[in-house]
Amino acid sequence: MTVYLGTPEGQDPNPTLSRRGFVGAIGAVGFAAAIRPVAASAKTTDSDGLMTEVIEAPVGGEMLPAYVARPEAPGAHPVVLVIHEIFGVHEYIRDTARRFAKAGYTAVVADLYFRAGDPSGLSDFGEIGKIVRTATNAQVMNDLARLVDYLAPRPWADTERLAITGFCWGGGVTWMFSAADPRVKAGVAWYGRLVDPGPGRFSTDEARDYPVDLAGKFHGPILGLYGGQDRGIPVKDVELMRERLKAAGDASQIILYPDAPHGFHADYRSSYRPSEAQDGWSRALDWFKSHGVA
Repeated sequence: MTVYLGTPEGQDPNPTLSRRGFVGAIGAVGFAAAIRPVAASAKTTDSDGLMTEVIEAPVGGEMLPAYVARPEAPGAHPVVLVIHEIFGVHEYIRDTARRFAKAGYTAVVADLYFRAGDPSGLSDFGEIGKIVRTATNAQVMNDLARLVDYLAPRPWADTERLAITGFCWGGGVTWMFSAADPRVKAGVAWYGRLVDPGPGRFSTDEARDYPVDLAGKFHGPILGLYGGQDRGIPVKDVELMRERLKAAGDASQIILYPDAPHGFHADYRSSYRPSEAQDGWSRALDWFKSHGVA
């Protein structure tokens, strides 16, 4: 069952797209336009036994849209925040949320670019980069914290059992939010950036920490899943993170798949590697369970 919630009247933060348009877009079907053709391996997870809806959470004077997939069965289910790639909220991310819901979670996908636009329909990486750069770390950390505040009293969301996972850009957010919010019990970061990349099309200009700077400060331990053939995140960065975690006595761990490229879980892309993706998924569920998020 799918429900689309109405939105309160108010000022539109993006005059080129109405509030109704934002809420409709986050629940729409479609893969990221920048990745074509969509690989035949793209998975489709049905909504049988699930409730899916689009919600809006207050973040300051604005409303943060989020896609929710959860079991139809009554009761408060553990919450996993599913953080999107640079391409925003599109079908692969929504499908991943439904997979978590099938495993018994309330999966919540916030549109963390909502103030600037929707990159999922763009094919030009330069234009996508302009949107991504608007989402500063400070802004994203606050948005997610306010989202958890909003979820806490919902009868279907158990934020006492809070996990976070993310892919690519969202993998970096996963590390950072675990350091920022003590409510996080565990996280799984899929090939998220670990060190400051320097100036670039998907980097903001803010002065900020990166995961490698925060070893020993993660409230919920993180399982990092990385590819040895990732051209954007070299193995030396992964090994540096491992060294920092060990030195800090941090319970977080990193798994490195030697032959996997960046995006190996993304089944709609040519980078998809079924064996590593399935192994990572199994490890993710086990990691959550072993840290009390199940």
